[in-house]
Amino acid sequence: MPRRYRYIPPTNLRSRSVLAGEASAAAAEVESALSTPPDPTAAAFFDVDNTVMQGASVFHLAKGLHKRHFFTTRDIAAAAWQQAYFRIVGVEDPEHVASAREKALSFIAGHRVEELESVGQEIFDEAMAHRIWPGTRALAQMHLDQGQRVWLVTAAPIEIARIIVSRLGLTGALGTVAEHHDGVYTGRLVGDLLHGPAKAEAVKALAAREGIDLDRSSAYSDSFNDLPLLSLVGDPCAINPDPKLREHARAAGWRIRDYRTGRKAARLGLFAAGSAGALVGAVAAGVAIRRRVG
Repeated sequence: MPRRYRYIPPTNLRSRSVLAGEASAAAAEVESALSTPPDPTAAAFFDVDNTVMQGASVFHLAKGLHKRHFFTTRDIAAAAWQQAYFRIVGVEDPEHVASAREKALSFIAGHRVEELESVGQEIFDEAMAHRIWPGTRALAQMHLDQGQRVWLVTAAPIEIARIIVSRLGLTGALGTVAEHHDGVYTGRLVGDLLHGPAKAEAVKALAAREGIDLDRSSAYSDSFNDLPLLSLVGDPCAINPDPKLREHARAAGWRIRDYRTGRKAARLGLFAAGSAGALVGAVAAGVAIRRRVG
């Protein structure tokens, strides 16, 4: 039997992670599911970036929105650099982190949810659809065929996650929730980004709401950052894993699936570890929906 690990997040992060997780679970909607699934107490949870899709979904989103003049190159470069700087130099000052989050969110304030949803459909078709890993898609379909529900769990905006779910015929999505009133973004997040411990909190909240037995469920991710999520279920699987997750998965006896070539796996693993998190932090919070001024 694989060894089970219990991940306990640092106490100073837990309150924001719990709030982000509960907000994501509350915002989750079933997009495409069997009305009476044969196996209603089991589910599968898939990370998106480099697990379901090659690369960072938020990067493809940002690139498509930039092409449509939703924001300037200077906007995204400044926000991405600030996030990358904090990660590279290891700055953990809460005031600096709060400042970065506030700056990123300032781009979303005043814009409508429907803006992102409308262009997101186009961007998925032109930049994301062909990047879906066939192997991971087959795993998701296997769970669906067994009558289990399949959920995406991602730091990307919930609006984009729902588009992916709809196009792939999955059950629903858990993603980062940006606060909005009457369909207009306020420029604030509900809790924090759905990242790391927040993903586990979201899945626990969803499981409680939907009657899902996590010991009978599966989870898939490429990142060691998702260890809290993977450790939550009875059947964890590392997909296209980064070096730290691969090492952990081997030690724990978890399944490992790699759909990359050896050279691509090494290159993407290094790139993801150094930059994908920074990009998600900068863009997923809302950088990518500011229209160019002037």
